[in-house]
Amino acid sequence: MTEYYNYIKALHLIFVITWFAGLFYIPRLFIYHIEANQKPSPDKEIISEQLKLMTKRLWYIITWPSAILATFFAIWLLILAPQWLSQSWMHVKLLFVVLLIAYHLRNHSIFKKFQRDEIVYSSNYMRIWNEVATLILFAVVFLVILKSAFNWIFGVVGIICLGVLLMLGIKLYKRIRNKSPEA
Repeated sequence: MTEYYNYIKALHLIFVITWFAGLFYIPRLFIYHIEANQKPSPDKEIISEQLKLMTKRLWYIITWPSAILATFFAIWLLILAPQWLSQSWMHVKLLFVVLLIAYHLRNHSIFKKFQRDEIVYSSNYMRIWNEVATLILFAVVFLVILKSAFNWIFGVVGIICLGVLLMLGIKLYKRIRNKSPEA
């Protein structure tokens, strides 16, 4: 392995973190846009335009560049350490990376619709959608840390449990919000 491996790994990790930051925040902006769309004029138009600008900046200045750079440094790491590709945990991790890329591309499609004010989702749907990145993050981190094909099975069970807890939390939040007179 070259002396640059750890520098490249650090850069990969930094861009993975910023990529996830964008993926965590973009659905929140979608939720705010959905809720702004339910406000009376002129608030609806003013808030909507501001959210479109914020979303555009987040998506094109942070999220897309981070995704591209994280992928670039990941490929570089695999070139420097091709033995990782023979590990079963890496195959599972790469499957989750493919899911992450699909999630990213789906968010891009949703982003384009919101930029055209085509709002077809409920805020509750977006709250659930927002948790997909969380589940992928948990899966990838546990796979990378444990580096075991057997232990990832326990991780998947844990992710399912986490998903159930997240859904219960969303339902509880919705119930509390519906009872609140300010909602």
